Amino acid sequence: MALDKSIRDKYRVVIGLEVHAQLLTESKFFCSDATVFGASPNTHISPISLGHPGTLPMLNKKAVDYAIKMGLACECSITEENIFARKNYFYPDLPKGYQVTQDKAPICLGGQVWIQAKGESEEKAIALNRIHMEEDAGKSIHTEDATDTLVDYNRAGVPLIEIVTEPDLRSADEAYSFLTEIRKLVRYLEICDGNMEEGSLRCDANVSVMLKDAKEYGSKVEVKNMNSIRNVHRAIEHEAERLIQLVESGEKVISETRDFDAATGTTSSLRTKEELNDYRYFPEPDLSPLIVNQSWVEEVKAQMPALPRELKRKFMEIYKLPEYDAQVLTDNKDFAMYFDAVCQETKNYKAASNWMMGTVKSYLNDKNINCREFPVSPKQLAGLIHLVEDNKVSNTVANQQIFVKMLEIKDADAESIAIEANLIQESSSENIQPIIDEVLSEMADKVKDYKSGRKGLIGLFVGEVMKRSKGKADPKKTNELLKQTLK
Repeated sequence: MALDKSIRDKYRVVIGLEVHAQLLTESKFFCSDATVFGASPNTHISPISLGHPGTLPMLNKKAVDYAIKMGLACECSITEENIFARKNYFYPDLPKGYQVTQDKAPICLGGQVWIQAKGESEEKAIALNRIHMEEDAGKSIHTEDATDTLVDYNRAGVPLIEIVTEPDLRSADEAYSFLTEIRKLVRYLEICDGNMEEGSLRCDANVSVMLKDAKEYGSKVEVKNMNSIRNVHRAIEHEAERLIQLVESGEKVISETRDFDAATGTTSSLRTKEELNDYRYFPEPDLSPLIVNQSWVEEVKAQMPALPRELKRKFMEIYKLPEYDAQVLTDNKDFAMYFDAVCQETKNYKAASNWMMGTVKSYLNDKNINCREFPVSPKQLAGLIHLVEDNKVSNTVANQQIFVKMLEIKDADAESIAIEANLIQESSSENIQPIIDEVLSEMADKVKDYKSGRKGLIGLFVGEVMKRSKGKADPKKTNELLKQTLK
């Protein structure tokens, strides 16, 4: 049952997120096992990832590079002396009986991620507590109607970063925006594919509620098992209402871990949480301290791409685009880079934006490809924009005929296609006026209606002239000549 708004408004929801991102390395964190998703169970394993006695880990440098990249993107401080630790707990999919992670010396400290939640006009900085590196566990598979649990160790040892926020989020909408921004960042940096459905981006949400005038946070619950950003939103909304109902009825909120059921949109208790989990952390004896000096950080920084927030600001301030356009154009890195390249070839930035968000995006979606596979170069698209801008072809002809030909013919020039297909727009009064006279003569009854006050019929006349000229008549010139003739 949904809460009454007056009751809901008495409370503040407090949310902290823990986001795990699988890093896009070709091999695991401490050995050479492959990390490719979707392989047959237990085929990407070795004595090291299975924790056989006498085996020793070897650190994957690229995983550290990727962690530094994320830290720089989130404005974190990069830790110079990194210590790895063993996090001890028993679980069937943890073959060594412990997980190699970072405890007291994470690679990234502090930092923030800027979000703009749905319906909000201002950005908000969400503070991070830390970003640390660790290895992933395997995967337990619970088959339907079976009494046994199967274990696949392919994922065991895959490198992760865990992004831990401060309890700065105040709504499910803010959590949705945060996760969307994190997914965008890891994809821009090309350190994680961001696919929650495949488990390469995973999120746990810590949720509590407190009266708006309270000084202390309420008891929190942790919600797990959410495989999409939308489900994170649903789980937080459900849990916030459940906690408020508990407080309103005078019941105690139990600090526990809860499971989210996507089918019902509800949560259920998994286990109670103690104040401190007894993981018996201690320094990993088989790994020396990792020293990340300033030259290493600068080397990684030199490889950083332009980030979505920077590009959005550039598109708004330099290209003078509306915020909506800038947001859509920066949702995907390849799309943003392609648009930016088009803008190096034309100054008609708004027209370029309209083409990208309309015709180009529709084509990419229909073909299920990205801009790297798009057959029209930025320079070619800019040429097509110039053709319309110079009134040599109409926007309709450019979209429906020339663009289609450019997709079919490699390296095709828009103007050459237009000339060859006899599509160059006719703007001479001498050529357009005879067609207008012919149309008005044949549509005498509509002309009478127009002169009686039905001015909207001008569109009908323009359309008919365009049809008879096979799209070659300049619509603007046609409109002007029609109005003069109809006076």
